[in-house]
Amino acid sequence: MKAKYIQPGNTIDYKNTGSSDIAYGSIVPLGTTRAGVAAALIPAGQTGALHLCGVFLMDKDSAAIALGAKVYYDPAADKVSATAPSKDGVDVGICVAAAAASDLQAAVKIG
Repeated sequence: MKAKYIQPGNTIDYKNTGSSDIAYGSIVPLGTTRAGVAAALIPAGQTGALHLCGVFLMDKDSAAIALGAKVYYDPAADKVSATAPSKDGVDVGICVAAAAASDLQAAVKIG
């Protein structure tokens, strides 16, 4: 089988199959090993764009995150952390600038 190029892949079309809108900037898990970031509001039942690469400031938990550390998203807490949360955690990328425990956000490269 040959592959056919369809798009660059920096963003993808994503169908919101949930009953709630997805707000701009929301982290959207795509399974357990990838996540995207909503490029705009995606109303329930509609299709919108998700960023699949780039660096984003994300709300983090109260622990420090080292430069280069893997970063995980915990949907229950709606925060990222260097510690993989239990069953619903998603690997979102790597930390591109060290974040101190007192920092409220971390710079995360997704993709």
